[in-house]
Amino acid sequence: MIEERYELALDRIRLMQTEDTVGEPYKDYFKKMAEFVLMLDELRTELLDGRYQKLELDELRKWNRRLYQDVLPGQYEKSYANPDYACKMLGKESGQILGMLYAELRGAVVYVFEGKTEYLAILYELLIEVYNQFEEEPDPKAVRDTFYWYASDYCDVFLADRIREQVLPEESFATDLIMNSDLTDLRYLYQFGEYISENEWKTAEHLNSLPEETIRKMADVYTEGYRIGFVNTGKDLSKKSVVNIRYILGFERVVKKAIENFEKMGLKPVIYRAAVSVLTKRQHIKIGYYGAVANKQYEYDHKDDQALFMDKKYLERKLEVMQTTYEHHKKEAAGFAGPACIDMFGEEPFEPEVKETVAKLSKSQEEMILQYDSRQSQMVNQYIKGEERSFTIIAYPVPEIGEQYEEIFDEIIRINTLDAKLYEKVQQTLIDALDQGEYVHILGTNGNRTDLNVQLHPLNDPKKETIFENCVADVNIPVGEVFTSPVLEGTNGVLHVSKVYLNELQYRDLEITFSNGMVSEYNCANFERELENKAYIHDNVLYKHPTLPLGEFAIGTNTTAYVTAKKYGIEDKMPILIAEKMGPHFAVGDTCYSWCEDIKVYNPNGKEIIARDNSVSIRRKEDVSKAYFHCHTDITIPYEELGSITVITKDKKEITLLKNGKFVLPGTEILNEPLKNSNK
Repeated sequence: MIEERYELALDRIRLMQTEDTVGEPYKDYFKKMAEFVLMLDELRTELLDGRYQKLELDELRKWNRRLYQDVLPGQYEKSYANPDYACKMLGKESGQILGMLYAELRGAVVYVFEGKTEYLAILYELLIEVYNQFEEEPDPKAVRDTFYWYASDYCDVFLADRIREQVLPEESFATDLIMNSDLTDLRYLYQFGEYISENEWKTAEHLNSLPEETIRKMADVYTEGYRIGFVNTGKDLSKKSVVNIRYILGFERVVKKAIENFEKMGLKPVIYRAAVSVLTKRQHIKIGYYGAVANKQYEYDHKDDQALFMDKKYLERKLEVMQTTYEHHKKEAAGFAGPACIDMFGEEPFEPEVKETVAKLSKSQEEMILQYDSRQSQMVNQYIKGEERSFTIIAYPVPEIGEQYEEIFDEIIRINTLDAKLYEKVQQTLIDALDQGEYVHILGTNGNRTDLNVQLHPLNDPKKETIFENCVADVNIPVGEVFTSPVLEGTNGVLHVSKVYLNELQYRDLEITFSNGMVSEYNCANFERELENKAYIHDNVLYKHPTLPLGEFAIGTNTTAYVTAKKYGIEDKMPILIAEKMGPHFAVGDTCYSWCEDIKVYNPNGKEIIARDNSVSIRRKEDVSKAYFHCHTDITIPYEELGSITVITKDKKEITLLKNGKFVLPGTEILNEPLKNSNK
């Protein structure tokens, strides 16, 4: 039945190339869409008869480029996937909706590789329905309605399958490829369907050059960090059966070894692809496994496409499908242990172009999305309890980082495996000083305008309680930070950083003002117009919330990582995972303990960490929808921009921890050794 639907749709699309039933300016658009679909059918035929799998590497690369060439820089300027071009050629209303349709159709690339014929039939039928409407008098509203019903009707396919992929290990397309491919033959990379750039194949090539012992070491620190995360928070890993592995293509050799390690813990892998449909993806953010991003501007341009059709009824429909699917798979969901992520860094920082032609959420839609996110998170927490799950994350560089890639890669392996016990001892010295404080004063220097007081939780029993967590290498690898959830009331001042890279976007002169722990003002210098700067932060740091709390204050202690970044000139390319260990950092959004504040957690010295809540998260006791923001973005001040960090006690005594970028608290001077060596 599905195959028949597919063939019927394909026959109709073939006619689009020769028919003359759609007038200008739309004729060219539909011919291009037909060409794209027929190219995918050609690919599908080669995959089904086994020819594709036998192609030589050069032929696979040609196929890969052919599949993605229309959105690659240089081609994108005259692609209907580009809102500017689509709106110029087709008019704004039609251009936006047809551009969204093309972006949705592009998801068919990966569906072909995964053998999802039903998905292909659904998408092609959508294209035909829209085409039929343009054979008559074009009506953008009618087309929008068509897309709306596509999204609403097929939620129970796309969204339900998405949830199943997240909890069922038998949904194993990627796992099968990783475990059954010859990873020394780089042709395997082209079987995933993702865009493959030099970063992916050179990463795989480099990993293939490393001895088995190094691969094992990389996998072990990753999987052991995951296990220790459960131990340190008193969570029972034996109750779990599934781990979600998220990574970027090229790291398969490490992932394969990690899968073996996880299986010894009783965990089977779920490795799902980053979403490609407007029905399932979260803006431009990649959650899952993926290859190269063919064009980050393309992804950014389409991040809010759902604004063109989304309403409250549609979001309610999505929640109904989620509820039904989770309920059907509640046993499997309860066995979900959490994500284990391998991140990458080293790409050129991306600053998006702001376009007037892109779809934008209205204020009412933004409010709907925030309510939806809240209800969705509550639902997920009902089936995958926050107090029972954990995570880990580790990062490695990609070849784009520069000519010294292999040397940098070795340095990052060293950083990811630093002596946790040494850091634990030094960080405890910092915590002992911080525990005496009423608040902490952070002051910038060298042009950094930070002047911020962070209020600390009071201790009832300092012998048994502590304010800061002593974070070594478990969930956040590498070692190197102490952190707390600040008291919001009394937390006031300005946070400023000259340049920072957050969630793959660069910010220049980012400045955030806090009033009683909540964001009250913000700006940056990315764009000429202040309005665009504020919108950029509102969309990508505040995630469209009117304000956010200061959910975390931390002091990074990994001066080795800092020196490495300076040595190779890669400070702006370091991921937040490592960058947050390279100076004090501040997270806007939820605390580090969201959804599990009531679980008692302890430092290695046995003291309970009592600063797990703030005045926002505590609202969960009355109304959980008002307690969480479902985001947490870390912003780090680099050591060279740090004037001082000073603890102010109740009796106004000052204890200076860092001054002019150096640790000055007795017992922490060893952290300056890498800094000294770098100056020689």
